[in-house]
Amino acid sequence: MENETGAAYGDEVVQDGAFALAEAFDVALDPDTDFLAAEEGHRTLAAAEILAAVLDGETHNITNAGLRAWIQEADPADLAHLQELAQEAVARVLGPDSELPDQWADSADADEWMSGVQTLRARLE
Repeated sequence: MENETGAAYGDEVVQDGAFALAEAFDVALDPDTDFLAAEEGHRTLAAAEILAAVLDGETHNITNAGLRAWIQEADPADLAHLQELAQEAVARVLGPDSELPDQWADSADADEWMSGVQTLRARLE
């Protein structure tokens, strides 16, 4: 979670827990949203990263100490129901109606970003 949106979102998760994760996925999957803005895409990927960390215990991408502590205390069984929602939300972030892939497309780090997102998707399976 290297970007500012993701970092601020981590603070929300520490405060609101599973509700903040579910809300990020719900926003990304809202059928009334024709186009997913980059900020919402960042929040969705941050939520997915946090959920994956709770489920698999891998916190190397989590730099916020408070968030890392929250992840270590969270019960994976309590959040497992969000896994499918997270998978669908990440797919939406990568889809044609999302701003985030376009922002990365012309970047020198585009391949690295896509590789990271694909790794995240695999962690959520």
